[in-house]
Amino acid sequence: MEKRKLLWVSHLVPYPPKGGVLQRSYYLLKELSRHYTVDLVAFNQASLIAPFYQNNIEKALSEAKQHLSNICNHVEFFPIPNEAGRSGKLGLALKSLLTRAPYTINWLRSSEFERYLHQLAKTENYDLVHFDTISLDIFRHCFNGVPCFLDHHNIESHMLLRRAGNEPNPLKKLYFFQEGLRLKRYEQRVCPLYDGHITCSDIDTERLRALTPNSSIKTIPNGVDTHFFKPKGLEQEERTLIFVGTMNWYPNIEAVLYLCNQVMPLLRDRCDNITLKIIGANPPAEILKFNSTTTDIKVLGFVDEIRDHIEKATLYVCPIMDGGGTKLKILDALGMGKAIVAHRIASEGIDVMEGQDIIFADTPTEYCTAIVNLLSDPEKRTRLGEAARKVAIERYDFESIGQSLSNYYLERTGH
Repeated sequence: MEKRKLLWVSHLVPYPPKGGVLQRSYYLLKELSRHYTVDLVAFNQASLIAPFYQNNIEKALSEAKQHLSNICNHVEFFPIPNEAGRSGKLGLALKSLLTRAPYTINWLRSSEFERYLHQLAKTENYDLVHFDTISLDIFRHCFNGVPCFLDHHNIESHMLLRRAGNEPNPLKKLYFFQEGLRLKRYEQRVCPLYDGHITCSDIDTERLRALTPNSSIKTIPNGVDTHFFKPKGLEQEERTLIFVGTMNWYPNIEAVLYLCNQVMPLLRDRCDNITLKIIGANPPAEILKFNSTTTDIKVLGFVDEIRDHIEKATLYVCPIMDGGGTKLKILDALGMGKAIVAHRIASEGIDVMEGQDIIFADTPTEYCTAIVNLLSDPEKRTRLGEAARKVAIERYDFESIGQSLSNYYLERTGH
C-alpha cells in the first residue's frame, strides 16, 4: 500500500541529533518516515548546528541534507532573513514592539519560504502538514483544506512569562512580560484553527488546554534512543560531576553559573578533589573564564562523543530552573543509567520519582548535601542509575513514541 504523504515544516535543520530540540525533531521525523512519505522544509538556524562542525556551516548543511535525504523524500533548507539583516534579532525585537504580532511570530517571516510552500501546496497532495513550532503559524494559510498539526516544544508564552518572573533586569523583565502576554493572546487566537496539537509533557498539555480548551491535544513525550545512550561499562572517575547542555540557551547558562558560583564553593568546603565538567557548544566568556580562574571546573565546550563523558562521571547534575518542555539532557542521563541530582523544573514532564530514579534539590545547600551523600554511597548511586535506565527503556524509547505520534495523526485525519 502506498504511504501517506506528510510535510514537516521546521524552524531548524534537525541534524545532527545531539541534544535538545535537534534530538526530538530528528527522532520523531525518523520514526514518522516509517509510516509516511515525508518532505522536509526547514529554516537554517546556523547557531544550532554549525558548532558540531567547527562552525563550518556549509559542511554542516551538506551533511545534514545528505543524511536527512535518507529519511525524507525531499529536503529543502532556507535562511532566516531576519537573522541576516543588519540589525539582526535585537533590531527585530525592538521593531516588534510596534507590530501587531510579537517577536516570536515575526522572527521567521520569509517571502521566499512562503512562495516555496505555496508551490508545494499546488503541486503535492499532502495528507497532513506538521508545523514544528508556533512561530511557523504564519505559513499555515498556504495549506487551506489540508489537515494541519502544531508541535509545542514548549508552551512559548508560559516560558516567556516564567522568564519574566525570574529576570532581575527591570527592562528585560518588562520586555519578556509584554512578549509573553502578546504571544499568549496569539496562541489563544490561532491554536483552535489546527486539527491537532502535540506537546512534550502532560504538564504542557494542561497549560495548552487552558489556552485552547476545545482543541485536540496529544502528549508525545521527548524520548531517548536507548540503543545509543546506554552504558558501555567504562570505569568511573572519582568525585566528578557533569553538566551537559548547549550554551546558546539561557536556562543552561544560568544553570552553569549557579553550579559554579553557588554550589561549587560549598562543595569545596566539604570535599577534596572534586571536579565539575561543563560540556556544551558555544560557552560564553563568563563561563569559559572558569578554565583560567579555577582548577576544579573544566569547561570542555563541544565534544564529539558525549556518552563516554557522561558514563565516566560520578554524578549528573542539572540545576535548570527555567524554560519549558521536557529536558532531553535528563532523558539522556536516564538512558546512560546515571545517578542524577536536579531541580524539579529540570525534570518537569518526566515520570521520575524522588529518591527512586532521581534526587531533587532546590537550594545550593541541598545540592551540596545531596552530592556529598551520593559521592560517599556507591551502592545508592548504582540503585539510582539502574532505576533511571529502566525508566528510559520502559517509558521514553523513541520508537514507541514515534508510533504513538503516527497513531494520533491517523486518528485525527482518518487516513
